[in-house]
Amino acid sequence: MKNLATILLGSNLGNRLGNLKTAVNHLSDKIGDISKTSSVYQTEPWGVVEQRSFLNLALQVETTLSPFDMLQKCLEIEDEMGRKRSKKWGERRIDVDILYINDDVIDQEKLQIPHPRIAERRFTLVMLSELFPEFVHPIYKKSNEQLLKECKDNLAVTLYSDFDITPERSVR
Repeated sequence: MKNLATILLGSNLGNRLGNLKTAVNHLSDKIGDISKTSSVYQTEPWGVVEQRSFLNLALQVETTLSPFDMLQKCLEIEDEMGRKRSKKWGERRIDVDILYINDDVIDQEKLQIPHPRIAERRFTLVMLSELFPEFVHPIYKKSNEQLLKECKDNLAVTLYSDFDITPERSVR
């Protein structure tokens, strides 16, 4: 069975754009075919503001992995790329968050789908609205576009570049 997962990538350490490129290639190799990508956005840090701005990118991947296997692969990618978990919402070389899997709802200790803070984060909703404006959040029963209009977060989200960092093997 194929799952459609929406994943958010973020980086604010080192070569941020290069880190996103590397993560996209890892996702393609370890999880599945990348079928759609957002533009890359520069975003103010959320949670801990005394750090460098992030570059963020959202994408959709088609996978046969279960949600928990997908989570494990995402964590492996973060580890392989040198992610250090020293401070909650702190700076990082790469962050790989699963936002949606199909229209599933999973509420387990280690995995919550949809991502529990989608509606609070403008930077996430901007990219989701670019990719899937009409997709309805399975808990809030509102589209990504509607959630963005209602979002109270006012941190800056600016277009950094069109996404032209396709993995060599799987983006169509």
